Amino acid sequence: MKKTIFTAALAAFALISCEGPTGGSGGEGAARNQIRIVGSSTVYPFTTAVAERFAQSNPNSPAPIVESTGTGGGMNLFCAGVGANHPDMTNASRRIKASELELCNRNGVTQVIEVPVGIDGLALIESARTPSNFQLTPRDIYMALAANPFGRGPNTARTWRDVNPSLPAVAIQVYGPPPTSGTRDSFAELILEKGCDTEEAMRQLKEQDRERHTTVCTQIREDGPYIEAGENDNLLVQRVAENRGAVGVLGYSFLEANQERVRGIAINGVTPTAETIQNFTYPGARQMYVYVKGEHLPVIPGMPEFLAEYMRGWVQGGYLAQRGLIPSPADVQQRAQQDIQQRRALTAADLQ
Repeated sequence: MKKTIFTAALAAFALISCEGPTGGSGGEGAARNQIRIVGSSTVYPFTTAVAERFAQSNPNSPAPIVESTGTGGGMNLFCAGVGANHPDMTNASRRIKASELELCNRNGVTQVIEVPVGIDGLALIESARTPSNFQLTPRDIYMALAANPFGRGPNTARTWRDVNPSLPAVAIQVYGPPPTSGTRDSFAELILEKGCDTEEAMRQLKEQDRERHTTVCTQIREDGPYIEAGENDNLLVQRVAENRGAVGVLGYSFLEANQERVRGIAINGVTPTAETIQNFTYPGARQMYVYVKGEHLPVIPGMPEFLAEYMRGWVQGGYLAQRGLIPSPADVQQRAQQDIQQRRALTAADLQ
């Protein structure tokens, strides 16, 4: 086993040393000595904070490059291959999909290390200037945004009252993430699908035709009420804060950082807070991840130290908590640390 890891490391080193900036032979000096990270806009602020601490503690090393590409876009970049032209890590606001792990493996990325870095909440927000709070359920949200609610035809709802008589007659206007975002995936899984499955016929469809169920339950309408706000969550906060009646979908950390401008919307009577997210009573609670390319770990300078810095930040009371990160339970943190130290590669069986 040690020989296999050593051989893989040598192969990775040879590849990284030989590849130039365009993928060809770069000759001497072509090796990359700067950590490169891509992925989720939700995890981006936390990884950026770690990168800043790393740079302060390692003044002779170049600061890591952290790019906000969205979870899906980050996975595609991360899984494209091994070498200097490919990122070392990717942030993810959902777990890697089996199809993405398969893509990684096909392209020679066989040592994917999964690192749960903390918990976030998929929060629905409204302007703090809105006079009355929404009280929503997953069914309300699904019926407002689904392209084909319960498979009964195109969505014609225009106001929240159209989906639930107890809600205000306010136009449905929801700013949310694009399809490439892990937050969009989490929204579909944690909120839309649960709302869809309040109908017995949909639960039966899930058993009979999972693909059709996924389409009916998670496809979002494209006729105006749902507005893709891109990967810039700060801009989404600004739009919601300035537009009374609008709703936003984003990570809890952005809500916590902007509480004077926006407030959380209760789902099933539970408001998004650090406590309700950590104990998973809030429906939108989700685990966040960083995926590490094990082939690069012994090759790119500073990667072990960067991960050690992440572990210092994610503990209870750590500096990442000041940025809105909600710490994972102690056993999850311990297992993540062990997986990093042992370079335990994720397998398809782990995702089942």
